[in-house]
Amino acid sequence: MQSVIKIEGMSCSHCENAVKEAILRLSGVSQVIVSLKEKNAAIIHNGRASMEDFKNVIEELGFDVIST
Repeated sequence: MQSVIKIEGMSCSHCENAVKEAILRLSGVSQVIVSLKEKNAAIIHNGRASMEDFKNVIEELGFDVIST
């Protein structure tokens, strides 16, 4: 299953890596591609983690989720 989340507030590659690492720690996530240019994260997962889980970890890092 693939989900894409739009994210505001990322400004550098460190931001991209922080988001990627946080999402990868969630259960069932196998791959994350975060794009600073596109302002999103594409997440490959098996459905164990929900969109709410993704939103929560991103917002805990201080970024805004603008759509899921």
